[in-house]
Amino acid sequence: MKKTLSVILSAALTAGALTAAAAAEELSAEVYVTIADENGKLALASEKTKVTDVDGNGELTIDDALFCAHEAKFNGGAEAGYKSADGDYGRYLEKLWGVENGGSYGYYLNNASAMSLGDKVISGDYVSAFVYTDLTAWSDTYCYFDTMSVSAEVNEPITLTLTAAGYDENYAPVTLPVEGAVITVNGEETEFVTDSEGKAVITLDGPDYYTISAVSKDRILVPPVCLAEIYDTVAEGEADDTTSDVQADADSKGSPDTGVADVAVFGGLALVCALGVICSRKR
Repeated sequence: MKKTLSVILSAALTAGALTAAAAAEELSAEVYVTIADENGKLALASEKTKVTDVDGNGELTIDDALFCAHEAKFNGGAEAGYKSADGDYGRYLEKLWGVENGGSYGYYLNNASAMSLGDKVISGDYVSAFVYTDLTAWSDTYCYFDTMSVSAEVNEPITLTLTAAGYDENYAPVTLPVEGAVITVNGEETEFVTDSEGKAVITLDGPDYYTISAVSKDRILVPPVCLAEIYDTVAEGEADDTTSDVQADADSKGSPDTGVADVAVFGGLALVCALGVICSRKR
């Protein structure tokens, strides 16, 4: 009886441990985090971040996402670069990317203004946070492209639409096109400018990965992000053709290893036949 109870207890403990481990493993997500620093520059651009339940409250939140992003990418980790606290209206920021400025920060979830750092996140979400650069009129304008990533061929036209988030006279959320914004590529200004609808058609002339953003002379833009993967089909095709030609040439000449193997096979067959003849004669 004691042995049976021991086995049952052991099995129960094992099952409980496995369940707890599975639950802990499930409580994680991959979230894309963007952070702009006190100079209005991108510190992180849609950085794919593994988010875990840092505070152990059984939920994954914006707070967890920003903490994990700092832990992974900020020099000194989250302890040096990030701080949050609880207030009357929920959890709020006290330090972002190493900057403590009395709470002058903004953060958005999937390009919508968040209620607090306690808003929940799931895999595939986008978290954007920034330090206000205008600490007087708070005129920093959050804006975003209509797509967070794009894949195109070299010199293929890419159309992006830039939209600003704001509020009307009744403080209801509104979105408006951003006109006259200069598109930047890897931090460098280009000749591409958004029109009255916020649209810009751009081309990139080399296969690579690019970070597309925008700046404006008329207002302070929180830098939007679109990650672009540019490929060259022609160059890839030429490389494939070269490989095919080399293989075809090798096949026409025959492989030395294959030739040796053939000789060995035929030699073995000949030996077997000769032994058969000798044995037959002895009989």
